[in-house]
Amino acid sequence: MAILPHFLAIPFPVQGHVNPLMQFSQILTKYGCKVTFLHTEFSHKRSNTDDYQNDKIKVVTLPDGLESKDDRSDIKKVMLSIKSTMPNKLSKLIEDINALEVDNNNKINCIVVTFNMGWALEVGHKLGIKGALLCPASATSLACAVCIPRLIEDEIIDSEGNPTKQQEIQISPDIPMIDTTNLPWHGADKIFFDYIVQEMQTINLAEWWLCNTSYNLEPGSISISPKFLPIGPLIENNNNNKSSFWKEDTTCIDWLDKQAPRSVIYVSFGSLAVIDQNQFNELALGLDLLNKPFLWIVRPNNDNIVSYEYPDEFLGTQGKIVGWAPQKKILNHPAIACFISHCGWNSTIEGVHAGVPFICWPFLTDQFLNKSYICDVWKNGLALEKDENGFISKEEIKRKVEQVLDDDDIKEMCLKIKEMTINNMVEGGQSSNNLQKFISWVN
Repeated sequence: MAILPHFLAIPFPVQGHVNPLMQFSQILTKYGCKVTFLHTEFSHKRSNTDDYQNDKIKVVTLPDGLESKDDRSDIKKVMLSIKSTMPNKLSKLIEDINALEVDNNNKINCIVVTFNMGWALEVGHKLGIKGALLCPASATSLACAVCIPRLIEDEIIDSEGNPTKQQEIQISPDIPMIDTTNLPWHGADKIFFDYIVQEMQTINLAEWWLCNTSYNLEPGSISISPKFLPIGPLIENNNNNKSSFWKEDTTCIDWLDKQAPRSVIYVSFGSLAVIDQNQFNELALGLDLLNKPFLWIVRPNNDNIVSYEYPDEFLGTQGKIVGWAPQKKILNHPAIACFISHCGWNSTIEGVHAGVPFICWPFLTDQFLNKSYICDVWKNGLALEKDENGFISKEEIKRKVEQVLDDDDIKEMCLKIKEMTINNMVEGGQSSNNLQKFISWVN
């Protein structure tokens, strides 16, 4: 009987890491692989991944080392707790899983982690298990991190990751110019930056750095190291997303069904970005000003409470507001006209795959880099500009949305990039071939 590869998938416990790794796990099972998916106990309680349990994907858990009352939106706190708690427990878990696999010889033979979980590759390495990284950000973000030692040596950034001066740099001849204030660790403190440097050394244990991208989207970044392997876009068309940390409100799909084609403005800032109340008010009034149907995701916090108040003058009569929603379904709906996005990589790749024009509103980390790809390289969207007070005004929101909706060149680019990206995933496409190459390597 043929031995199937058995993967242990370990995401960092935030939505933007869990989703792509779960999608990758589902794709692996279509190739006959077996996957054990490791959640922290806290994340597992929040998600519905038990619904995925079948003979190909099994969900297991370990504690993250924090108390139930601890604030898990403090990413640094979660990272440090996991790193001090989970490594010893993981060795035991792998032993227990493998002990059950003696009869059919399906022991774990590859660990796939997302960024911040590189320590698990060290555990696997000691046990003689192969390892790979699934990068939840863009290949360009990872390429920037690869170049940190050189950037310090060339005095472009200091030892804490801060630019020595604002300038545009090119980390490789085929990568677009990058503003040094837009490097992915933008705004991080020294502890976080040191953690990234350490993590880059640890993930070198991975034979492959799998990227949720395609060669045509980021050719220069893919070329920066032989470890890079583009296998995206990882778009699984599930009926619903059972790895979501918030309950998805599917009534918005029924609402979209009643709207005219390409008429709805979709607004979502992902699972981590936080907007302040004054800026929230300006966005609400900007949507009113547009006088077009809109679908706005106003995310609750971890306790399922929405902490925003709508301005008194906000009408919202043309729109629908929900707490969380099935984004891939929304972006592929014929009613969607454009996407006001924080430009997180998952949202970016989903929007590109759906052929939807972007209005870019980045908040943190790699989102500024993704915005520059959308606006300057792929040319499938426009950026919102802040005023002299650091705010994005309601007038600016109205202006940019109307500009995108009237721009035939942007619409044409959206469709062109969509077609190129989808062609990578079909049988015989480059991403599809890379995925099969990776599975063969594990075997």
